[in-house]
Amino acid sequence: MNSDFYKSIGLKVGLEIHIQLNTKRKLFCHCPTSPEPVEGHKWVFKRYLRPARSEIGEVDPAALLEWGHNRLYIYDAAEGSSCLVETDEEPPHMVDDESLLIALAIAKALNMKIVDEIHVMRKIVIDGSNVSGFQRTMLVAVDGEIKIEDRRIGVQTLCLEEDAARKLEERELEVHYALDRLGIPLVEVATDPSIDSPELALKTALKIGQLARLTGKAKRGLGSIRQDVNISIAGGAKIEIKGIQHLFMIPKVIEYEVQRQLKLLEVRDELARRGLNPSMLRGDIVDVTHVFEKSQSKIIRKALSTPNGAVLAVALPGFKGLLGKELQPGRRFGTELSDYARVWGGVGGIIHSDELPSYGITLDELKKLYEELGANLEKDAVVIVADEKSKGEKALKALIERAKYSFIGVPEETRAANPDGTTRYARPRPGAARMYPETDIPPIVITREILEMAEKYVPEHPDVKYKKLVEKHSLSKTLAETIINDLRLDFYEYLADKYGDKVPCSVIASIFVNTIPMLRREGIPIDSVDEQVIEQVVKAIAEGIVAKEAIPDVLAFIAKNPGITVFKAIESLGLKKPELGELDKLIEDVIESNKEKLLSRRDKAFNIVMSEVMKTVRGRVDGGLVAERVKTKLRDLLNIET
Repeated sequence: MNSDFYKSIGLKVGLEIHIQLNTKRKLFCHCPTSPEPVEGHKWVFKRYLRPARSEIGEVDPAALLEWGHNRLYIYDAAEGSSCLVETDEEPPHMVDDESLLIALAIAKALNMKIVDEIHVMRKIVIDGSNVSGFQRTMLVAVDGEIKIEDRRIGVQTLCLEEDAARKLEERELEVHYALDRLGIPLVEVATDPSIDSPELALKTALKIGQLARLTGKAKRGLGSIRQDVNISIAGGAKIEIKGIQHLFMIPKVIEYEVQRQLKLLEVRDELARRGLNPSMLRGDIVDVTHVFEKSQSKIIRKALSTPNGAVLAVALPGFKGLLGKELQPGRRFGTELSDYARVWGGVGGIIHSDELPSYGITLDELKKLYEELGANLEKDAVVIVADEKSKGEKALKALIERAKYSFIGVPEETRAANPDGTTRYARPRPGAARMYPETDIPPIVITREILEMAEKYVPEHPDVKYKKLVEKHSLSKTLAETIINDLRLDFYEYLADKYGDKVPCSVIASIFVNTIPMLRREGIPIDSVDEQVIEQVVKAIAEGIVAKEAIPDVLAFIAKNPGITVFKAIESLGLKKPELGELDKLIEDVIESNKEKLLSRRDKAFNIVMSEVMKTVRGRVDGGLVAERVKTKLRDLLNIET
């Protein structure tokens, strides 16, 4: 879909980019942010968390939902990476100076207005990811901008906050976390909703991430930059999508969310066309266990074999055919309702009439179900839940409320991104009631001296950077313009400084500008390849182990075979560079085999030999070296000058 389409539907996108900072200590204690693991030295403790009312007496709806799950949170606190601050047994220390200076530098690079006085706030989060039940955050700057080609994208806020704990395992009533990540400083940059296309959203996210990395103080690797996206269209609603796996998934997530909202508006319009209204959804939940007492459905038999297991059902008058309507690839309106049932009721899912008979449920059982509910087989939809009775009741109540909202259109909510770019319901959108002041840390006055100290982290101006890439690194203007907008510009500079005397900078830049995008387009999971692996590939070229032509094959092989070393990949692909004597022998054999043809077609001799030799050594030997040896051998053996 082109940009005109997205403008026609009133697409508005705002980004929240979260970037881990690579500082010596955590934000509110003196534990290191990159600790060495200490085997056997850890303690485990458990907590229950509950919501608290805000200063104005309100309870955040998202916190209320989490509390309703009644989960036990188990924490691993390892020596060397956690202390009493992380376990909420000691007040937080003063804000880390280095983290604050880096946040100020990023704010300067985004032309933001820095606040005069910074106040630490508590943001209620009771999903267990913060032991205390809240996350500490502070507003650093407001009202900035970032220029993307000919567009100005407003930057609303920049906050400095502590990262959450790392989830290890999740069960129905227990969640297990590690505290090594908890407290690592995190910069959150939030744009305004002026982004109006998926492509512009990606470019903006990449630029913000790049600016942070160019400070030299942003962490690297998978998970070091995380992104949330707020999306709305005309007639739709503002949807917050969290947990997008990678920056390059942003366009697909936006595309699929636009599709979902448009389809939900179609559902709304179809309900109106059918003459239906929300009052028709009486929401009578009926126990229909007896209908399925002899059912051969494995799902139902499993549910009924558990204590308090039951089959509950509800009718959705006039909804026949709508639950099967596809909203996103592989996800239907029935899936949307099922998400609500899972989140609010804790059930495994729902079964609805648009997909029946199926799952071992027969047509006769379906007809009996309709009779029991007093529903019309031709017009109505029915939904059943087979689970513990109390859970099933909660699930169907939530489902009915969601079904009622379909008469309005798109509900505002927080959704979680799936790996394929589709999304699922996660929780209601949080409200302002979850924020209140931190009482253990005094305000920080931003002085002129602090701002001057932050200057050393402000990234170099793009014009200065561009000149260096062209003049010092000998990149073409096109290559320089492209790499200067790449998220990994700082990593390219690191590789160029370290290996540029043995590997042309243009070859290194091409990895990011050409090779990685090409592999991504081919569907190869290249974004999962660690930067250390990319460096090892460049190092192998610098040491003459493999030719630069092998870069795409080696990276693709590693992406498809996680955990394999660069050397093993080269070996498995048969790309190990031959000795010079082996190369010369191969060239001599090709010349001898084609001697008459070469003598009769002297003007084509070089091309003929090169073509035959490269069939064998492509990816193993640099093409320039092969050309040099072919010219020498043609001159020595056949007296042919090229």
